[in-house]
Amino acid sequence: MKIPSVFFFVAAGMGVTALAQPGALFNGRDLTGWVQHGGTANFRVEGGEIVGTAVLNTANSFLCTTRDFGDFVLEYDFKVDPRLNSGVQIRSQVYDVPTSLDWQGEKISIPAGRVHGYQVEIDPDPVRARWWTAGLYDEARRKWLYPGSAGGDEKAFTKLSGSLFKPGEWNHIRVEARGASLKTWLNGTLCADIVDAVTPRGFIALQVHEISDAALAGAEVRWRNLQLTELPATLNTLTPEEVAAGWRLLWDGKTTEGWRSAKVENTEFPAKGWKIEDGVLSVLPNGGKEAVGGGDIVTREQYSEFELCADFRVTPGANSGIKYLVQLNLAPVNEKGEKAATGSSIGPEFQIIDDALHADAKLGRDGNRTLGSLYDLIPAAATKRPASVGEWNTARIVVKGARVEHWLNGQQILVYERGSPAFRELVALSKFKFIPGFGEWPAGHILLQDHGDAVSYRNVRIRDPK
Repeated sequence: MKIPSVFFFVAAGMGVTALAQPGALFNGRDLTGWVQHGGTANFRVEGGEIVGTAVLNTANSFLCTTRDFGDFVLEYDFKVDPRLNSGVQIRSQVYDVPTSLDWQGEKISIPAGRVHGYQVEIDPDPVRARWWTAGLYDEARRKWLYPGSAGGDEKAFTKLSGSLFKPGEWNHIRVEARGASLKTWLNGTLCADIVDAVTPRGFIALQVHEISDAALAGAEVRWRNLQLTELPATLNTLTPEEVAAGWRLLWDGKTTEGWRSAKVENTEFPAKGWKIEDGVLSVLPNGGKEAVGGGDIVTREQYSEFELCADFRVTPGANSGIKYLVQLNLAPVNEKGEKAATGSSIGPEFQIIDDALHADAKLGRDGNRTLGSLYDLIPAAATKRPASVGEWNTARIVVKGARVEHWLNGQQILVYERGSPAFRELVALSKFKFIPGFGEWPAGHILLQDHGDAVSYRNVRIRDPK
């Protein structure tokens, strides 16, 4: 599997902040730092270039970086046999067990070992008169995004990309991935421009497409000058594209505006127990006692349908959570479901916890108190890939009508239907069994939990679900 880390280089004239240490994705000599997944197409190094050679009757083949990237500017040159389709994956993933994605009512199954994620297309197709190089395709998931479901007219894109593409010559691609904003340039001209928050980070990969025509065996695609600048983490800001797509900050990164104590008798932000520093909101440790330090904090507004994204970081042995549809008029409950004198406010919870060191992760049923789970009801997928303790993760919660999705680091880790017979059966088995209509309320607050451990949050943002 992949290991999160970083490559660096300085990209002159991009107008972005480059990091101090220059470097490159490809050393020009060998394939150190790369690993192949998928099919058995041949990758080799020749004259400072990576050469991919098509092989008959094998699956799509991908030469992948062994490291992951989040926000970056990527540039590279490519030259392709005009008979081939190819591309470069960005923010992509591969798992050694089968996974799935529920998207707009469709269940998309992703086999074990299948590379999936955003692809910057190399797509010169003179036979169909389709020229979609620098388009964005969602490999093994949602297919064409641009032109496609995320925007872009097909005929207009063919006209633009076709006018820019140089058959049989070297072409240049620039990709900018900044938050949910993804942009591509072909030979200096902006081509694709979308906002999509599904996958915040992943590896880079070079694709050699599968072929079934023996005449294409041995056809080549070449890459050179593969350079990547990791962009500094953008704290509590939105790109113009994200704003246009409906995103707004739920926390401004500087003040307590929009937030208050979850305690009914206190409508102000807690005077102790929370700290704002360097664009990070942190709950302070108090010996692991739940809601007795500063206590939980909630949004002043209530929300019914939403898409919420937030970065979080746990310390060793820590416990916290993001709750939604929270009802402040309900008393906390203990492990038996009985009314408790102290405890956290009531609402469905995206569990945030150190699975290895906190005892609560071992309780409940079938792992339903582990990281990313719907706390005490539904366990997160066993295939989840959290960052190491002390590193940042991204939680994404989508509530649209009765349907709710939990995501972790770009992977959908559970889906459920509020009010369904299956959901109600799970509630009846949980500590919330005596809460009438648990999780089925039409609206509620969003909550960050004080469980007495040091946990931090940043980049908390929300929009209406698409």
